[in-house]
Amino acid sequence: MAERLKIKLFLTSIIIISSGIIIAVFLEYHDIMDKTAELKSTIQNAAKMSLGKVHHTATRDGVIEWSLDASSARLLDKKKQLILNDISIIFYMKAGKEAYLTAAKGFLYTDSNDIEVFGDILVKNNDYVLKTEKLNYEHNRRILFSNVPVEIISDSKQLTADSFFFDLNTKKTGLEGNVRGVFIENIKL
Repeated sequence: MAERLKIKLFLTSIIIISSGIIIAVFLEYHDIMDKTAELKSTIQNAAKMSLGKVHHTATRDGVIEWSLDASSARLLDKKKQLILNDISIIFYMKAGKEAYLTAAKGFLYTDSNDIEVFGDILVKNNDYVLKTEKLNYEHNRRILFSNVPVEIISDSKQLTADSFFFDLNTKKTGLEGNVRGVFIENIKL
């Protein structure tokens, strides 16, 4: 009889401990689900819309000035900006010239059409390649600029500088701060 009582107490203890573990797991799961729902709500409130494969074209007076493609975008409505990933932009210039920009991430400010990109940036045209880590485009003035180091490479030149600007309308380029260059030319005497 004492043996039976010990077995009953042992089984009752196991049932109570198991019930406690099940209740603890349920409460932890419920807490995690509440936090997940709260995070999801916060993200949905901040980002009004998430999109995959985005294409946007900017025109002025019926002339296409640039077109942008991105693998994904999130719209932050209050800041009036699109957060972009894997960006590719074509800037259209006079006389049919084009400049191609690629970047890892960036922002398109929807109220101004200004663009800010960063990460593995390459800007190419027929003559030059520009490399940098951060670049801005000011839409009203059609100017590309960077306030971080840039490297510009062509067949006959290699330039570096601390900052850079390029006017897409006039094709004027400016370099400032620690400007260094190597010019490769065949000089005959």
